[in-house]
Amino acid sequence: MSSFRTELSIPPASFRLDLHHRVLTAGSCFAEVMGKHLAAHKFPVLINPFGTIFNPLPIHQLLLQASENCPPAARWVEHHAQWFHYDFHSRFTASSQEALQQQLERTIAQTHHFIHTTDVLLLTYGTAWVYTLKETGATVANCHKVPAAHFNRRLISPPEMVKSFEDCYRTLKKIRPKLQFLITVSPVRHTRDTLPLNQVSKSTLRLGCHELSQTLADVHYFPSYELMMDDLRDYRFYQADMIHPNEVAEDYIWQKFSEAYLSAEAKSFITEWTQVKKALNHRPFQADSAAHRQFLERTLRQLERLAQQADLREEMAEVRRRLE
Repeated sequence: MSSFRTELSIPPASFRLDLHHRVLTAGSCFAEVMGKHLAAHKFPVLINPFGTIFNPLPIHQLLLQASENCPPAARWVEHHAQWFHYDFHSRFTASSQEALQQQLERTIAQTHHFIHTTDVLLLTYGTAWVYTLKETGATVANCHKVPAAHFNRRLISPPEMVKSFEDCYRTLKKIRPKLQFLITVSPVRHTRDTLPLNQVSKSTLRLGCHELSQTLADVHYFPSYELMMDDLRDYRFYQADMIHPNEVAEDYIWQKFSEAYLSAEAKSFITEWTQVKKALNHRPFQADSAAHRQFLERTLRQLERLAQQADLREEMAEVRRRLE
């Protein structure tokens, strides 16, 4: 029988993620998707601390800033009586510059402390198009709906992306010599750039990732873009906007990630943890019955055993509360 799709096989990685490995994700919205999957399976993870950032240059700059615990640069912008910062996502906003500065300093400090214990850095790059302020020439991570007349737009080159990464890489490796890097190109299409220029952008990112993964032994490329474009390759795997992968596609990409990067122990834990989560979501018809109490006691014993591998204090407290 003929096969009507081309499945992408990912070779096993040279390192494996265990449940004790701490992971920091940064970059596009797909960094948040992967981070949430890791968190749901009890990996200690810090998810996109700077908010959604699409271009490699500001991603690397923010990581450098956090690694050195530097205060935010004086790159404030006021728009409709709210304050924003050109280096951060618009989720960071306040009614005064001072309040926003405090927010950002807390975020930088939190990321700084996490970096010093991080085992794996997962970066997803969304676009090679970058905006710079006409007045200063400085690269911005977010335009915050400031009129386009204030910016120039340009396409970064693969060598520029590689150099920016290497500067960040050297600093982070001094802090965490055994740090592993997972880089990927986001499968989310940037149709505002037009489809032809989106392809130019993604190709630029892919060339930069290829160069890095070939020259640095602890930098690994995960083909999330190729999984979406060449393996799934069907609009039924997109959300209604025809741009973002839907839940089925995200789960498939996570499955491929798990097969390539998770240890046997982590996979075993996830298999059992998935069943326990279903038990925790169970709502009985008779909550005060003896049968339900036995069910809760059995679930608690499973949690206590799994707690040797991951932090399940919150779930155990909830089951104990139900038993009381």
